[in-house]
Amino acid sequence: MPAESLPPESASFAALRELFAKRIVVLDGAMGSMVQTYGLTEDDFRGARFADYPHDLKGNNDLLCLTKPSVIEEIHAAYFAAGADIVETNTFSSTTIGMADYHLESIVTELNHAAVACARRAALAAEASTPGRRCFVAGAIGPLNRTLSMSPDVNRPDYRAVTWSQVVTAYTEQVRALIDAGVDVLLVETIFDTLNAKAALFAIEGVFEEKNIRLPVMISVTITDASGRTLSGQTTEAFYNSIRHAKPFSVGINCALGGRAMRPYIEELARIAECHVTCYPNAGLPNAFGGYDETPADMAEVLSEFARAGLVNLVGGCCGSTPPHIKAIADAVRELPSRPLPKIPPALRLSGLEPLIVA
Repeated sequence: MPAESLPPESASFAALRELFAKRIVVLDGAMGSMVQTYGLTEDDFRGARFADYPHDLKGNNDLLCLTKPSVIEEIHAAYFAAGADIVETNTFSSTTIGMADYHLESIVTELNHAAVACARRAALAAEASTPGRRCFVAGAIGPLNRTLSMSPDVNRPDYRAVTWSQVVTAYTEQVRALIDAGVDVLLVETIFDTLNAKAALFAIEGVFEEKNIRLPVMISVTITDASGRTLSGQTTEAFYNSIRHAKPFSVGINCALGGRAMRPYIEELARIAECHVTCYPNAGLPNAFGGYDETPADMAEVLSEFARAGLVNLVGGCCGSTPPHIKAIADAVRELPSRPLPKIPPALRLSGLEPLIVA
């Protein structure tokens, strides 16, 4: 699309550019880890509205935006109090595909609206308590529980549980709802299948055109193990080549690994990305009990090392991280300079599982 016909940028674009130019930005930590600390029961997840619902609902954390909104707002508020500049909406699974497991596809738009409202209330309260502070809300867009690149049936490698059109339609409904509800930025995160991510980016562009507005788009991939590849097989550079056409505001890595194991992949992104680079790791790898062992000091040490090395523009936490983790991280990077955006020489950059650069 010619530049003159692109949708105009939202007001949050300029504000986020200004913030990222000043310092390293801090994202929030895990939502699920915090929800678990409340010890919620099936009745809590159901609330009055879903008291007689014929399917189990415990574990559907996104539903809490409707049935226990005070819990979700309190978690957001705790992250802002810890020093986060941006919190993510509790919408990781708020698509028709994600909600199909609970037979709640019909309330997806309502879920997204309620989630943004929870986050926005916390943001406004944090701003009111510290005059001059700006707090941002990122619309969290998860990877789905079905994949376009791989078959769920080892005996039928050609089979897919979902189609491209279905994935685009699901993401379109979520993106439309998040924008209508007033998010500042869209965050396509925990990407393990590049094709799913491309469907999300395609949906985002479609909604931008529909609404004649453009929000910052942040993209965060998951490197699943020491192979340095996504679950669908791409290296970090190949992944970036696959999505750079979307002109993301930022690209980064989250989940799956602890910070130390992420370093070579963050270094690679910092070298090749024209945009901001983000990193929000797990609090280490899960232990035998499903918990996470890295302390706030552990995470802060690793991410401040990344900052001192000039690798990152935004840091935060993923699985296992809590407000104390985010406070330690925010304190550790507060006086450290943000990564300068590099000038990347023009080249034809392609990708399969590996990158191909034709200079």
